[in-house]
Amino acid sequence: MLIIEQNPHESIREYVYRFLKLNIIDLNLPPGQSISEQDVATQLRVSRTPVREAFIKLSQENLLDIIPQKGTYVSLIDTDQVEESKFARETLEKEVIQQACADFPSEELFQLQSCLALQELCISEKNYHRFFELDENMHSIIFKGCKKARIWNMLQLMNAHYNRVRILNLKGKEFEWDQLLEQHRELVKAIREKDVALGKRTIDLHLNKVVVDLEHLRKEQGHYFLTTKQQVFTVTNK
Repeated sequence: MLIIEQNPHESIREYVYRFLKLNIIDLNLPPGQSISEQDVATQLRVSRTPVREAFIKLSQENLLDIIPQKGTYVSLIDTDQVEESKFARETLEKEVIQQACADFPSEELFQLQSCLALQELCISEKNYHRFFELDENMHSIIFKGCKKARIWNMLQLMNAHYNRVRILNLKGKEFEWDQLLEQHRELVKAIREKDVALGKRTIDLHLNKVVVDLEHLRKEQGHYFLTTKQQVFTVTNK
């Protein structure tokens, strides 16, 4: 697992939760893998209490399956949740992009352009993890520039399964990073030139890509996905 530093003023409970969620979404803890409170506590050098609390919270977010008398497992990817998150992002982000193309602060536009430059560097270094972070940051900047930061934060609460699909695809398809970067360039161009049609067309293409990716990934990595809702607790020892 990727060890991260505890932030200033962050409680141990918050730190353990953030550490586990990051590693689940980044697939360092892959879907279906067993995980124990004691192992995490030992690795982070903390007591089991904050780990147990983090487990419960992640279970409530459908990222961990806690099965009595059996163990705790990283939840398999739920395609219903992926599609629901995609619907929410598509519905809200189209409206936000439309607002951004009409009026967008120069400071946030500069941040978007800086983000593009860093994404180019990530591609040259084949750093998918940092590329994903910058991708998220870019969309966050757009929402913030339109005074919709709280809506972005709300979306993040339901995006975990959606983001695991994105990470799974980024890890396996370096050649598609250029395509994503080009779409980001088009979004920034649309905002800079106040081209609403280009902005809406690009964000539609950008967000719908996950649907195509999902179909491919379920064929290639089927063991990472739930097959039906009834199988949510039937994690096998793979």
